Amino acid sequence: MDFSFSEEQQQLQDAISRFVQGDYSFERRKGIIASPEGWSQEAWQGLADLGVLAMNVPEAHGGLGYGPIETLLAMQSVGPALLCEPLLESAVIATVLVRDFGSAEQQAELLPVMASGEAIVVLAHLEAAARGEADWVETRATKSGDDFLLQGHKAVVAHAGSANELLISARTDGAPGDAQGVSVFRVARDTPGLQVKGYPTLDGRRAAEVTLRDVRVPASARLGAAGAALPAIERALDIGLAALCAEALGVMEATVNATIEYLKTRQQFGQPIGRFQALQHRTADMLMHLEQSRSMAYLAAMNCNLADDTQRRKTLSAAKVVIGNACRFISQQSMQLHGGMGMTDELTLSHWFKRLMAIELSFGDTDSHLQRFAHLSQRDALQAA
Repeated sequence: MDFSFSEEQQQLQDAISRFVQGDYSFERRKGIIASPEGWSQEAWQGLADLGVLAMNVPEAHGGLGYGPIETLLAMQSVGPALLCEPLLESAVIATVLVRDFGSAEQQAELLPVMASGEAIVVLAHLEAAARGEADWVETRATKSGDDFLLQGHKAVVAHAGSANELLISARTDGAPGDAQGVSVFRVARDTPGLQVKGYPTLDGRRAAEVTLRDVRVPASARLGAAGAALPAIERALDIGLAALCAEALGVMEATVNATIEYLKTRQQFGQPIGRFQALQHRTADMLMHLEQSRSMAYLAAMNCNLADDTQRRKTLSAAKVVIGNACRFISQQSMQLHGGMGMTDELTLSHWFKRLMAIELSFGDTDSHLQRFAHLSQRDALQAA
């Protein structure tokens, strides 16, 4: 199979790499993290000018009409820069959900401004009691005249504080865990009754607890068909998971390269420590995990659009297991090989370490995806018997 990229794809990757290397330095990122907003409008507009925010937007709505492969290249390129902006949450997950599930009018209204960087839209779906299960939705939407009243709580919503609008999932029918009855509603940040309590996360980004108390929205705020949103949400989250795997690949590449360079320059007993055979073996193991992750990130990108839900989920869970294990191994080995200085805040390595740990826990940790893969494989075997 040919895994080479087209000239256009390579140009996209090169342009994004130049942007983050030139305009998103480590020192600038530290200033962004320390700011009250926790993200940079200037950097966000720079990504929009490059077309990064328009990758998953159809050409009919002012986008580039790209797909998962271009998203992979973009996320891999921005990985080492540790962007604080909601690229994954708005330009991938929310954009895909609006593109695939929104009405023609909603697409025409939202997608152009999301592509241009004028609006940030974030999906608020997962809840504390869900334990990573996408179908567990306790938040309720009840009819009140011509409107809906939303009641509930969404946990650890990444970049909710920077969003102009939230796409909030809520049950219009059924019980938590039911496949049917989940709808999605557009809720502006300044809507009465909506509380967004933000906080910094382990990796320096921002998340929030979102509480809804009698949040009134018109019926026109419902995205797509009533009660049928869960499959579209799951597909959008799967595409987001593939993009997250690509970001992890970029961070791991930078971590391995920095570690190898350090072993070449750090002197001990009159020679570079990279000449010690035991350390060479550990570096070889890091490279093995990196290349396995590269293969699985590519596989995830190629399969995240599969119409077969079971096969798509199995593939993405397998990718998350391999990449999650690699995140832990590579980050821990690099930290040990750097010694105490690897943990200092002044070294980029410590921030890569934190991001890789956060990625391993995001969208379901390694153990939960291993269980999901085993469950889906067992179900396939029973159906085939």
